[in-house]
Amino acid sequence: MARMNRPAPVEVSYKHMRFLITHNPTNASLGTFIEDLKKYGATTVVRVCDVTYDKAPLEKDGITVVDWPFDDGAPPPGKVVEDWLSLVKAKFCEAPGSCVAVHCVAGLGRARASDDPTLSPLPRKRRGAINSKQLTYLEKYRPKQRLRFKDPHTHKTRCCVM
Repeated sequence: MARMNRPAPVEVSYKHMRFLITHNPTNASLGTFIEDLKKYGATTVVRVCDVTYDKAPLEKDGITVVDWPFDDGAPPPGKVVEDWLSLVKAKFCEAPGSCVAVHCVAGLGRARASDDPTLSPLPRKRRGAINSKQLTYLEKYRPKQRLRFKDPHTHKTRCCVM
């Protein structure tokens, strides 16, 4: 069987957040995938495509795998956006500078559309990362201040800045 050329993982940083955009592994390439995750310090993987590998080896290494699949070429459904923002808020408020990995099949369309629109460097780093439907979605996206929270110590409203 011919070896597939896969794009290398791309790290995108914005303020105190780090995202690793990558392709999906197979069970055969899972060892290399885990090495890449460890290299970038990713402790959470968001899988937005159908399952192609066993997540048990990742969980054994302390890496959480979250499944939020949606159709290739489409923008993420509202529930995925809500879940994504909840994850980002929890992850980066608790551990600024940590890394969340996201992948679809090739690490191009769905993985990119799952990120916050403020992560604009990705199209330059990963050509073909956005199709026209996803671009329209990002152009129409408007923040809803869903990342605001009350600081339990000061009772002031804070924001996990995206």
